[in-house]
Amino acid sequence: MPIVYPPSFTALDLVPFNINPHYLDHDPESKHKGETREERILQYLEIGSVETVLCLREGGTLLVNGDSAILKGIIKAKLFQKDEIPKELEVGTDLSFLLKIAK
Repeated sequence: MPIVYPPSFTALDLVPFNINPHYLDHDPESKHKGETREERILQYLEIGSVETVLCLREGGTLLVNGDSAILKGIIKAKLFQKDEIPKELEVGTDLSFLLKIAK
């Protein structure tokens, strides 16, 4: 989330959803007592106009080619969608349906 509200979240407009790179899962051994990344994303989905956030962990990537989107890399990703329970996605998952989300 930005420190200063930008005029637009359009960015490069390559995909019709948000990508959260470098996603880290909560570490129960951590001394950090603040909000987790998951909590912040869930809050963002509640108050924002965004409905989908694809979280890519280190070692994960999304290959988009035309109307096709496939999760690549060596690690699972996590998909957050408004009013739904977050889903873990295996490498190789076809995410082409995300490209059809209305902008």
